[in-house]
Amino acid sequence: MAAKGSGQEKLDRIMALIGTEMASDVCSCYVMRAGEVLELFATVGLNAAAVHRTRLRLGEGLVGDIAARARPLVLENAPAHPNFAYCPETGEDPFRAFCGVPILRSGRVRGVLVIQDAQRRKYGEEEIEILQNLAMVLAELISSGELLSLQEIAFAAGDGDLDFQRLAGVCVNRGVGLGQAILHRPQVVLREMVADSPRVEMRRLRVALQQMFGAIDDLTNAASRMGDLGEEPVEILESYRMFAKDRGWFMRMREAIRQGLTAEASVQKVMGDMRVRMSQISDPYIRERLYDVEDLSNRLIQHLSGRSGVTVIPDDGKDYVLVARSLGPAELLELSKSGLCGLVLQEGTRHSHVAIVARALGIPVVGQCAEALERIAPSDMLVVDGDDAQVFVRPSDEVILAYRRRLQMQTLREEGLRGLRDLPAVTRDGEKVSLLINVGLMVDLQNLPDIAPDGIGLFRTELPFMVKAAHPDLMAQTALYKDVLVRAAGLPVVFRTLDIGGDKQLPSFPVGHEENPALGWRALRIGLDRPMMLRTQLRALLMASAGQELRIMFPLVSEVAEYRSARHILDAEVARLRKSGASLPEKIMTGVMIEVPALLFQLDDLLPLCDFVSVGSNDLMQYLFAVDRGSPMVGARYDGLNPALLRALRLVVQAAERHHVSLSICGEMAGRPVEAMTLLGLGFRNLSCPPQSLLAVKAMLRSLEVDRISAYLGALLDADCGNLSDRLHAFARDHEVDIGVDC
Repeated sequence: MAAKGSGQEKLDRIMALIGTEMASDVCSCYVMRAGEVLELFATVGLNAAAVHRTRLRLGEGLVGDIAARARPLVLENAPAHPNFAYCPETGEDPFRAFCGVPILRSGRVRGVLVIQDAQRRKYGEEEIEILQNLAMVLAELISSGELLSLQEIAFAAGDGDLDFQRLAGVCVNRGVGLGQAILHRPQVVLREMVADSPRVEMRRLRVALQQMFGAIDDLTNAASRMGDLGEEPVEILESYRMFAKDRGWFMRMREAIRQGLTAEASVQKVMGDMRVRMSQISDPYIRERLYDVEDLSNRLIQHLSGRSGVTVIPDDGKDYVLVARSLGPAELLELSKSGLCGLVLQEGTRHSHVAIVARALGIPVVGQCAEALERIAPSDMLVVDGDDAQVFVRPSDEVILAYRRRLQMQTLREEGLRGLRDLPAVTRDGEKVSLLINVGLMVDLQNLPDIAPDGIGLFRTELPFMVKAAHPDLMAQTALYKDVLVRAAGLPVVFRTLDIGGDKQLPSFPVGHEENPALGWRALRIGLDRPMMLRTQLRALLMASAGQELRIMFPLVSEVAEYRSARHILDAEVARLRKSGASLPEKIMTGVMIEVPALLFQLDDLLPLCDFVSVGSNDLMQYLFAVDRGSPMVGARYDGLNPALLRALRLVVQAAERHHVSLSICGEMAGRPVEAMTLLGLGFRNLSCPPQSLLAVKAMLRSLEVDRISAYLGALLDADCGNLSDRLHAFARDHEVDIGVDC
C-alpha cells in the first residue's frame, strides 16, 4: 500500500501476494463501479485480458450475490451453485473451489475479493478471516481515489444521484417480497378550519363516528371469517374499536369544536396534541399505540370530509409493496385483500399491532426505514428483504433475478424440510433431542400438524393480554389456557407466567415510565408485588389443567427467595381449590427461566427446588453483556456464539446434570441451525424454537455427530479465542452439517 506506483500497480502486486500466501490458483479483485457494476480490476490465475472487460451486475453470479448480500460465500464446487454465472473470457473453466468476501467500508460494499482453486478445497475459518482482513486494506485503496475517481466512488457507494438505492431498517417480519411501490398517505388536506356553527359540527362529528364504528365492525366481522388468520387480528380490531369509543378522546374533540374549530380541525388538533405527548414517552408499547390513534384520526377525518385518502390500489392483479410512515392494523387488513407482498414503514417495531397482523398474514415487513416516502416514488420496483432488514429501490434485473432465485431456493428448501416431519429428531451418533416450539399467539398453534413438535416449550401468556384493552378476568384466562391445551392435543405445554414490563406493556396495566425499563419493575417482580394478579393467573392455569399435567415457569427470577415466594403463592391456590372441591391437575411441575446472571451463582441452591429450568438466552445475553438488544447501535454487537455466553451456558448444563434436573433453552439461539448445533455441543438436549425454525433445526441435528462438535467446542472454550462464529460455520461445512442455504 505504501509502495510507489499507481493504484492499479499496487492492486496487481497485492493480488499476486495474496495468491502466493494463500496457496490459491486464482486471486481476483472486483471493484464496484457506478451503475451497480462489479468490474474485474485485477487477477492472478484468470486470463489477464479479462481485466477491465469482465463485468457483473449487482446480484449477478457468485460475485454479484456476495456484493448484493454483503456476506462471504464459500463453495467446494462453484459451477454447481445455482447463482454461478460463466464468463468465458476469464478462462475460469478449471476452477471449482471458491471463497469470496465483500470489500466493505463504512457499511457499504466497495467490491469483492475472491480466491479460487482447481481442486475441491474446503476453505476454513482462517482463510475467511484472513480474506476479510485483507478486504479492509483493499477498501482503503479503493476509497483513496487511486483506482476510481472520487465522484464515481460516491456514485458506486450509493451516495450520488443514482437511480438504484438500498435502504436499511429493522426486521419487523421476516420474508422476501417483490413488487411495485404504492405510497400510503392517508391524510386528507383540510380546507376549512373555523366553524360557523359548533352545533352543526358536533352533529357532523357524531354521524362520522357512527359511520366509522360501522366500518370497523364490518372489518372485524370479515377478519373473524378468515379462519386462517387466527384470533389475534380480531382481538386487535376489537381493542382498536374500544379505543375509538374512548370517551376522553371524544370529549377533547368536543371541546375543540366549542372553541370554534370545524369537526375535521378538532380531530386534527386532538391528534396533534396526543402526538406531542405520546412521542415524549419512552415506553415502546405506549408509543406504538400512537399509530392506532393516528389511523383512527385519519379515518374519522375521511368520514367527515367524504373523501378518502390518496392511496389507490390498482386492480391489475400485480404484486405491490405498500410504503407508509406508519400503519394501523385495520388499514393493513383492508389493503391486504389482494396483491400485497411487502410492507415498508418509516416507523414501526415488532411490538406494534400492525406487526402482529402482518405475521398472521405472512407479509414481510421492514420498519424504521428512514426517508422511505421521500426516496421511493410511486410504481418504483422494490425488493423487501425482511430477513436482512433492507429494501432495494429500483433494483437491477440481476438483483430481482437473484431474489427470485432465493425465493425459489427457499421454496425448495421448505419442501425438502417438510419431508422431515415424521422422522425422529436423532443425531447421526444416536443422541435423541426433544424439539419444542415457542408460542405466544394462537395462530402459531395452527401449524402443529405440519411440523410435529415434541411439545410447547414456552407459551408466552402475556401476548394475548397485550392485544386486549381490558385485563382478562379469571374465566377469560381459564378459557384461553383450556383452548391452548386442547389445540396442543396432549403435547406437554410450559406456561410462562406474565412477563410484562420493560418492552411489553399491557393496556390494562401500564407500568409507567422508568429510566431503565429492562432492569426495572417487570415479570415476576410485578407478580410478587401485585399478588392478586399472579394468584388469578395461577388459579386459571390450575382450573384449565384439571385432570392433566400442568407445567408453570416463572420469568426473571433473580434470587432463590423469589422462586420460593412464587411457589408459596401457587401452593396457596392449590390448597384453596382443593378445599372448594374443585378438580386439580393430575401433576404440577414448576420451573424457572434462567435469564438473570445472578442465578448462575445460585444454581446449586435453586435446582434442587425445581422440576425443570429453561434458559432464556435473549435476556441472559442482554444482561450478561449490558447491551440493549433493541438498540440499533449496540444490539448486534454480541451474538450467541460469544465465548462468554457459551461458558455461562456450560455452567448451567453442568449444574443441571449434577442435580438431575430437566434443562431446555427457549431463546432465539435454539432456532438458528449453527447456534442450535453449538447448544447440542454444550450438552443441551431440549431445544425450544419458533415454529418456522423447527424443521431446519431438525435437518441440522440429523446430519450432526454430537461427539465431534462437543470435543471441538470444548477445546475452543478452553482456549483464549474471540467470537466463534467463523470457526463453527467452518466446522459445519467441513463435517457436512446441514445449516441451510442462507447460513
